[in-house]
Amino acid sequence: MSTPKQPKLPAGYEPLSMWAYFGYNILYSLPIIGLIFLIIHAILSTNINRRNYARSFFVVFILWAIILAILLATGTLVAIVNNL
Repeated sequence: MSTPKQPKLPAGYEPLSMWAYFGYNILYSLPIIGLIFLIIHAILSTNINRRNYARSFFVVFILWAIILAILLATGTLVAIVNNL
């Protein structure tokens, strides 16, 4: 017994594979090149899944920057580094 064929999704809605997410995670983690690709994918990507993943990665990046700024402003980060 054969399974019914699934309708073809539009190009912008094709799901990303597990390896694509893994590769984008490595790419976005690179210092300068990753940030450039992150911004490009978050703004200009035609694939909605890649665009949303890049945006979520960017939000996490911004949250870490805010936490780091708070720790620097309160001097907590300096105390942590000095105790190492």
